[in-house]
Amino acid sequence: MDTLYTTLAQHHLFPALCQQLVRVGEESGALDVLLGKLANWHQQQTQDLADNLTQMLEPLLMLVIGSIVGVLVIAMYLPIFQLGDVIG
Repeated sequence: MDTLYTTLAQHHLFPALCQQLVRVGEESGALDVLLGKLANWHQQQTQDLADNLTQMLEPLLMLVIGSIVGVLVIAMYLPIFQLGDVIG
């Protein structure tokens, strides 16, 4: 019968650190404790990734929105300035 470690190692779905922690947990009989720590680690990694993504998207969205507003302002005022040239 395959152990959880050998199954994880065969499919390469998890990083080597996760596989090694599962192996150590199986050998020591504390698999539940190590899986809990592993879940906390994955949750922290996911939270860090989400925070970094948010920090990178904020300035990008500001640029996009600023560009849209700038184009709208130019589109509204350019005909007014051209009208002044035609009249004068």
